Amino acid sequence: MTVDELSDYGMVEMDDDEIQGFLSSQTVGVLGLSTDDAPIMRPLSFSFDGESCLYILYVLGSSSRKAELTDHADAARFLVYRADTPFNWSSVLLTGTIDEVSADERDEIQDDIELRWRPDVFERASASENTKLYQFTIEDQVGLKHIGLPPELEPDSEEESSG
Repeated sequence: MTVDELSDYGMVEMDDDEIQGFLSSQTVGVLGLSTDDAPIMRPLSFSFDGESCLYILYVLGSSSRKAELTDHADAARFLVYRADTPFNWSSVLLTGTIDEVSADERDEIQDDIELRWRPDVFERASASENTKLYQFTIEDQVGLKHIGLPPELEPDSEEESSG
């Protein structure tokens, strides 16, 4: 089914302002990177700059497949979603590029951004040298949402059809 066909069931496309508002209110998403086999998907906390970039902090071990794939990626996807109920959810799919932030830029950017939610391990690791900050630059975005019951399940529609 297309998005237009799904609108009959209460799903609508988000405009740019709604997408920016949604991204500003969220802190966790799923990064998708290409591999030779199936893509890898990693849940990550992020900070949105309010315009066109996400900032993602990686905590690195002795080797990191995620960092290796990121450093070689020509493009990436990032999915941010929230599902409160089956009839109340929002989802934004971002496509863009992801690049490591240089050490010179990192201090300046980290002063401007707030990584609002991070597990304790990230808080401890961010003080060490075992992290890299990445910038995901949004090139394309699609947002969908479903708020409320589908029209045929609304209480008024049953009364109207039976009256």
